[in-house]
Amino acid sequence: HHRCLASGAKDFISKPFKKEEVLLRVRNILEVRLLHNQIMQERDRLEENTMHFRKRMTEAGFNIKPGDHPIVPIMLGDARLATEFADEMLERGIYVIGFSYPVVPRGEARIRVQLSAGHTMEQIDRAVDAFIEVGRLKGAIA
Repeated sequence: HHRCLASGAKDFISKPFKKEEVLLRVRNILEVRLLHNQIMQERDRLEENTMHFRKRMTEAGFNIKPGDHPIVPIMLGDARLATEFADEMLERGIYVIGFSYPVVPRGEARIRVQLSAGHTMEQIDRAVDAFIEVGRLKGAIA
């Protein structure tokens, strides 16, 4: 018997590990590390997507609630404008949601955009271009 010294454990190892058990544990560790790396890459991509969208929309003149969250409220103020804006976006193949009273306070109607790590920069740019087109059409931006 060998005393287990790791992390102050008081138990004894009752039998030596078999080669297959060691390989399985190593494989599990590698899979966890791979998954962790994938999660971190997706998190980084989501952050990049969010920053890119927010920057382009702000530069275009849209009023966006500040922050770095991937749920981005584009403030329009008027309930009817938010509804019509969402409809126009859908006609351009971009699905966004318009929110107005009673879901949000009166005068704070908005379009909500939900970004994900799965979006490509091309998709984000296409969405922003559609926002700019509709924003100008509806008088929401100059």
